[in-house]
Amino acid sequence: MARFLTLADVAEELAVSVAQVRVLVRTGELPAIQVGGRNQWRVETTSLEDYIQRQYARNQARIEAEHGS
Repeated sequence: MARFLTLADVAEELAVSVAQVRVLVRTGELPAIQVGGRNQWRVETTSLEDYIQRQYARNQARIEAEHGS
């Protein structure tokens, strides 16, 4: 697997739009670096995996809070 992914690659992995990925990058929720010209963003595969794990943890915490566990 490549070290860096384009926003389109990330969108495909997450099954969301590129615009949604851009929002994640702009808000800092998904760390990315800008390379080259405008809107040339890259996300490290490890950053994407970390983001996914945080989402799983967030979802689990929400479920536990809803069910009082």
